[in-house]
Amino acid sequence: QVQLVESGGGLVQAGGSLRLSCAASGIGFVINNMGWYRQAPGKQRELVATVGKDGTTKYADSLKGRFTISRDNAKNTVYLQMDSLKPEDTAVYYCNAPDTWYRSMIYNYWGQGTQVTVSS
Repeated sequence: QVQLVESGGGLVQAGGSLRLSCAASGIGFVINNMGWYRQAPGKQRELVATVGKDGTTKYADSLKGRFTISRDNAKNTVYLQMDSLKPEDTAVYYCNAPDTWYRSMIYNYWGQGTQVTVSS
């Protein structure tokens, strides 16, 4: 089995920064794309950013310029640097690996989520 474990969430004041990490663990898997989603209370889960194995990135339009996604393929880890945080960024942030090869099949894996709270 493949597990995605997030870390780095917490409480920060508006204008501050946080860096989230998500490490994939297991044996015999190959991760292609990785990404971050978030879900605020009472709202649907939404895309934050994705990064391909080649480093190609995609961002939600509203977050461009404040959030930066990156990955370390050797460590099977994806990062999300969040700067100039706003109270509306408060949400549970989920790591996603939507097309991961494992035992000759493709799986869509999710992390358990990490809470980010931005105080005004």
